[in-house]
Amino acid sequence: MVYRALYRTVFTRIDPERAHHWAFVAMRGAARVAPVADLTRHLFVAPDPRLRTRVLGMDLPGPLGLAAGFDKDGLGVEALGNLGFCFVEVGTVTALAQPGNPRPRLARLTQDRAIVNRMGFNNSGAEAVARRLRQLRAVPPRHPVAIGVNIGKSRVVDEADAAADYATSARLLAPYADYLVVNVSSPNTPGLRDLQAVGKLRPVLEAVRAAADAAAHRHVPLLVKIAPDLSDEDVDAVADLALETGLDGIVATNTTIAREGLRTPPAEVEAAGGGGLSGAPLKERSLEVLRRLSRRTTDRLVLVSVGGIETSADVAARLEAGASLVQAYTAFVYEGPAWPRRVLEGLAASRSRRESDTAAT
Repeated sequence: MVYRALYRTVFTRIDPERAHHWAFVAMRGAARVAPVADLTRHLFVAPDPRLRTRVLGMDLPGPLGLAAGFDKDGLGVEALGNLGFCFVEVGTVTALAQPGNPRPRLARLTQDRAIVNRMGFNNSGAEAVARRLRQLRAVPPRHPVAIGVNIGKSRVVDEADAAADYATSARLLAPYADYLVVNVSSPNTPGLRDLQAVGKLRPVLEAVRAAADAAAHRHVPLLVKIAPDLSDEDVDAVADLALETGLDGIVATNTTIAREGLRTPPAEVEAAGGGGLSGAPLKERSLEVLRRLSRRTTDRLVLVSVGGIETSADVAARLEAGASLVQAYTAFVYEGPAWPRRVLEGLAASRSRRESDTAAT
């Protein structure tokens, strides 16, 4: 309640990107001071054995992770784990460092509990992020957090050279990642979504697979992240390609370019500008895509569901629909640091009730 009041009265008056920056600085600062980090974990982390999850070779305290986009450079993995996330997906990281799109490039649609971003893969580049993750792995934290790394195409690289560009990132980052995600679905890099066509996606996935496993000297779980705006037929085609090429899973879904059905006045939506929309408006389509993938792949792929997840009931619905893991970002921004614990506690309670009801019958 305190965070929500602060969000309404203070944070919404601050430029969204600036607010994100300072909030993330505070999280990371708290993680560096042992007593403060311990207190943070005491307040926000409550492991429950009923939620333990093993997937993609990871032993996780639960199925809830932070989606890519929040920690683009791998700066705050420990800090985010201290807030209750069971795994953190770093990125999107590109082979070449890049500043992203001009500001302003982030906007809130509070009436829809949504965010519009056109960040454009701003990050310090694969070499810098790999160095940071290597340092993190060299001195294991007291409370380790599983790390996924989301990789994208460098903006200045032509589509014809995309496979080599992705492979460069994979080679640098795979040794320090618990899993990799090939992002071909952000709407903020020109031409990127064209790579979702199976004919163009295949060489990218094959190049990443070869580079990642060779660099890490092990099988690195590999997933692809798709957009909610794909047609059902294209979703099926990506699922078939993932199975054919031996991918480990699919992340569904990224942000959307659609703006239909929003509560926010049209003039305010227009003022927010172009880019990817995340948050509550994605809930229905993201769940539809998940169900379609689950039917198509029949437990042969790990499905990670993201998009419009706000409550423990949302998490339960995604798991029941075939997801092994769920991710969120926008709800965390709107609800604050206590949100992951609240969701996981709600999920554990619902499982307990279900078990009690089953035993009673």
